[in-house]
Amino acid sequence: MTSLILHPDGKARCPWPGTDPLYVAYHDTDWGVPERDDRALFEKLLLDGFQAGLSWITILRKRDNFRKAFDGFDAERMVRWGPDRLDALMRDSGIVRNRAKIDASVKSARAYLAIVERRGFSDFLWDFVDGRPVQNRFAFPAEVPAETEVSRKLSKALKAEGFNFVGPTIVYAFMQAVGMVNDHLVGCFRHDECAELARRDSVGET
Repeated sequence: MTSLILHPDGKARCPWPGTDPLYVAYHDTDWGVPERDDRALFEKLLLDGFQAGLSWITILRKRDNFRKAFDGFDAERMVRWGPDRLDALMRDSGIVRNRAKIDASVKSARAYLAIVERRGFSDFLWDFVDGRPVQNRFAFPAEVPAETEVSRKLSKALKAEGFNFVGPTIVYAFMQAVGMVNDHLVGCFRHDECAELARRDSVGET
């Protein structure tokens, strides 16, 4: 895979979104932006779990359907789902119909609420990078790790809390997506933009 793709708009981007408009928009506006909202972080972690064995673009195309089917990823509502609701989700063609992952989402919602009550989900996650986005400077896709020591530690901690489908590779993809690490390649126009967003995030600027 080449290091960067030069798009018709004149901007060099990471190669992984290709030229799919939805994927490119996600790369340009979402991926790598520091996220501190508990609910948004919970949603992304669950969606990354649903991605296991699939491509992210598959999940991205179904994200709006997931949000509707999963009550906006409102954990307090999710933990009240009964067997009928779980069965209905298995009939919903707009999402990934995997019973193990659907059942695990309810268990994860309980774990999430416990962390929120105890200390806040954002603080729990961001403590693993000392509260500041890690700024990597990779030039080629082959340099980007699939997992790291930090993602292994966070994976272990999440599992201990009761989360499922949070292996170290899934967790590292999550960390990339929510800006805990900046893995836009050097030369991608978003690398410096996300680095600046991280700087503002760290000092509390808006």
